[in-house]
Amino acid sequence: MVFVSILSLFALGLVASIILAVASHVFYVKEDPRVEAVMEALPGANCGGCGFAGCEGYATAVVNDPAIPANRCCAGGPDVSIAVGELTGKTVAEAEPLYALRRCDKRAGNVALRYAYQGMPSCAAAALLRGGTEVCAHSCLGYGDCAQVCPFAAMEIHDDMVRVDRNKCTGCGTCVSACPRGILELTPQRARVAVYCNTRDKLRAVSDVCGVGCIKCTKCVKTCPAKAITLKDNRITIDPGLCLSFGPSCEEACVKGCPRRILRYTNVRPTASADAIAASEQQPQTQA
Repeated sequence: MVFVSILSLFALGLVASIILAVASHVFYVKEDPRVEAVMEALPGANCGGCGFAGCEGYATAVVNDPAIPANRCCAGGPDVSIAVGELTGKTVAEAEPLYALRRCDKRAGNVALRYAYQGMPSCAAAALLRGGTEVCAHSCLGYGDCAQVCPFAAMEIHDDMVRVDRNKCTGCGTCVSACPRGILELTPQRARVAVYCNTRDKLRAVSDVCGVGCIKCTKCVKTCPAKAITLKDNRITIDPGLCLSFGPSCEEACVKGCPRRILRYTNVRPTASADAIAASEQQPQTQA
């Protein structure tokens, strides 16, 4: 009886193995060796800046989808783009180097605290409690959610605000997604001018809480010859493409025309020291 049971189990195992062998042969999906080659060429940061969940997702897409360009890896730079282009047979177009701009200067504006926060050190958590710790509901909370998710250590918290090291920032956008207040936005490294205010309030609602907040006077919109500045969703926005294509002949008229000094020069060389870049953000402020 025991022998029959053992024989039956052996027969069942043999049949199951044959079925599995046949199924693996019938349903076998041949992998493109280029996917593995692209994976090796990528930096492996898995930052998501390419728009995919990780390097493997991008490698699979760039090999199999003709519409996916070879220059989507912002962390790898031009050398990686060229390597991916050679592996996939795609033309490599030059990508605009970006960095994360902090649209807030609450220290220059003397933004006051509304209350002392004692909870978990997280911007997302603090933003949920009575609209945040400061009287400006659009300011940088300074608890470093962005710095914690940055895969390139390009951010640090200094004086309760995030400081971005443009030498290290690759423009992957991970920090932008992590900020609950939309303080950070990707802007070209070549940009000459940037907006250092994130508020969507107007007039007295701004001037009562921040000495340098944008009051939406729209003087910058009117003085920009490139028509690159607009008031969108109650926030001043610069179109970097229009601004850069117009060139420096405008002499940064928007900066000179802003009575609150919200628009500032940003054409510091990306290779400058982190301290020099940070200093360029702290230009003298005047109140309206």
